[in-house]
Amino acid sequence: MSDDFIALSGWVIPISKAMQANGIDVQQALDASGITNEDLESQDARIEVSKLRKLVSYCNARLPRKDFSIQVAEQFHPGMFHALGYAMMSSASLEDGLQRIVRYKRIVSDACRVEMSEEEEGLSFRMYPMYYDDDHRPTLGPKEIEVFLATLVKFARETVESQLNPVAVYLEADKPGDDYLTEYFGVEPHFNCDFNALIFDREQASQKLMTHNILLTRSHEKMLDEYLSRIDKNDLANLVKCKIYERLSLGAPSQSEIAEDLGMSLRNLQRKLHERGTSYKEILEHTRKKLALEYMEQRHLSLGEIGYLVGFASVANFNRAFKRWTGCTPGEFRVTHAA
Repeated sequence: MSDDFIALSGWVIPISKAMQANGIDVQQALDASGITNEDLESQDARIEVSKLRKLVSYCNARLPRKDFSIQVAEQFHPGMFHALGYAMMSSASLEDGLQRIVRYKRIVSDACRVEMSEEEEGLSFRMYPMYYDDDHRPTLGPKEIEVFLATLVKFARETVESQLNPVAVYLEADKPGDDYLTEYFGVEPHFNCDFNALIFDREQASQKLMTHNILLTRSHEKMLDEYLSRIDKNDLANLVKCKIYERLSLGAPSQSEIAEDLGMSLRNLQRKLHERGTSYKEILEHTRKKLALEYMEQRHLSLGEIGYLVGFASVANFNRAFKRWTGCTPGEFRVTHAA
């Protein structure tokens, strides 16, 4: 593989379905784009983003409305995002699902940067394409950006409300000759912007998903963390987090134990985490807090059991930590959220 940006080969699934729906010969299109069977050997396979761009361009040129991006989004299926798609579907809310994309974006592709924020209009999901070093070309063109944003809207409609429309859409691209984007998003996008973004209504974004299942989410996140550790061996913080997950139910592991598991000296682990702007204590704290909040939704688990599962030897220690994280005790938190 060349020194290119890459993406999950799962993207070819909805693209192929859109091709079939529009009478485009799939094998001919793949051949024209330089995509081989080796590129598609499994859903875990990675494919060069430049090949996907050629494929989308090839197909879009064969549609009269040049709306292939929307055709692909309509074929959305959780499996195209590996375990991430299923973790999104089982998330607590649309916002929670989108946050997982931000967190695990490298699984989908390394060709863009994504971020979420609260804005006056609502919940903002922004994406910024990366650029090639040699000629500063953007890794993603307008059509690929449309595909990604339209797919997120499709996800929102599948999990929250079939008629859901974003509050606003912002695109760096010029306005196309056809109104297919306005028809799909249900709102006229802003064009020639400095960024690409979807803005969702705050209330809709926080609404509980019908497909929410905390046990499935936790299972999928474990798979995702392990997958990230395989595709990005340099992500030391994620490797540390995975090791903490493995040991946590037996008590909070020491930094020395994690260093030994990773085949590193304690001093080397401390130094490398410091270089990445974090520390073992910070990773352990974040991991415990996140798990504790997820376990709190499982009503069959007692507060003592939750404390044990996140590595606390006593309920009192768990109560103190939980109050530090949230400003209230576990009991108060459960009563408030039950209400």
